[in-house]
Amino acid sequence: MSFGTSRPAHPLILDDVRGAQKMLSGVARTTAMEGSRHLSSLVGAPVHLKCENLQRTGSFKLRGAYVRIAGLRPEERAAGVVAASAGNHAQGVALASSLLGVHATVFMPMGAPLPKVAATRQYGAEVILRGTVVDETLAAAQAYAHERGAVFIHPFDHPDIIAGQGTVGLEILEQCPEVRTIVVGIGGGGLAAGIALAVKALRPDVRIVGVQAAAAASYPPSLAAGRPLAIDAAPTMADGIKVGRPGDLPFALVSELVDEVRTVTEDELAAALLLCLERAKLVVEPAGASPVAALLSEPAAFRGPVVAVLSGGNVDPLVMQRILRHGMAAAGRYLSVRLRLKDRPGALAALLGELSVLDANVLDVGHVRTDPRLGLAEVEVELHLETKGPEHCGEVTAALEEAGYVVIG
Repeated sequence: MSFGTSRPAHPLILDDVRGAQKMLSGVARTTAMEGSRHLSSLVGAPVHLKCENLQRTGSFKLRGAYVRIAGLRPEERAAGVVAASAGNHAQGVALASSLLGVHATVFMPMGAPLPKVAATRQYGAEVILRGTVVDETLAAAQAYAHERGAVFIHPFDHPDIIAGQGTVGLEILEQCPEVRTIVVGIGGGGLAAGIALAVKALRPDVRIVGVQAAAAASYPPSLAAGRPLAIDAAPTMADGIKVGRPGDLPFALVSELVDEVRTVTEDELAAALLLCLERAKLVVEPAGASPVAALLSEPAAFRGPVVAVLSGGNVDPLVMQRILRHGMAAAGRYLSVRLRLKDRPGALAALLGELSVLDANVLDVGHVRTDPRLGLAEVEVELHLETKGPEHCGEVTAALEEAGYVVIG
């Protein structure tokens, strides 16, 4: 289903998405729709999670990549395909190419997580590490495709890609026909554009809400200006939706069909990822958790039933560990305090005994004896504690002060 270059700037219709759905039968999974009691209680209406993190390759990207490559002419397939990605698109293109018998060359940044590089190779693609940021990698991939006569597979700015991603919207309507709001993360805009195209054609009453990381939110200024604008995206844990400029075709669809685009903070992203892991038992990457972050930030703003699209679950374990620590701190689950004690045997043991009674888990203990602000018989102790939440933090601090400890921070 290749649309070519002669079609107008906004060529997509519902039948294109339905055609993509037929093409993906037996290739892409119809991913699960899981209810969330915790989010439902916050929103005051049913909330369901569309689990594209459980899709083959760990994200929705396989859908669009397969439809795009399957639509190539025989001579284009013979020339091979080229893509640039830090992770999810790379794996989607690699698997789709392997299934279709097409040689794929994928350019990835030199700092790309090793598990994502290894997975892309295991799906059958040739991987070339080039550039330190995605923009450099993208330029290198496009130059390589031009030199070799290969087809460049854009991650979001092509009709076939958008049609493939739009099959998520068709599944949502089949699995949750009563849905009234769909919340989806936005990077370049391919997924949101595809979902909005499919859903609005069948259910124009359904509200579509896009979500971007506040540090890399190119859509709000672009929508205000009426055209795609490039921004200097700041670092964000949600690298899957860190795109400096909306795609032209996704922007046309999003501006027409998406009802609202919200932004979420890094703390909200971390809290959402933690919630998905603890409450839903789902491993979700920060970009994939962005819809949940939006629900957590203002639950009353969403009319239910709500479907939140968890777009991917490819997260490096080391990154996951850092994000979880950040999320626990943002949720008030960590407490750092400094106290002054008498420098005598048994003083620290007595303090730890107090904390045991308070049911606070000690993660780390540090001593300072050489600060000039300390008396000759004093020692400063810095404690890092795991607590049960903000209220418990306050209880621990108050109990230590009541026990006679000098809490200085």
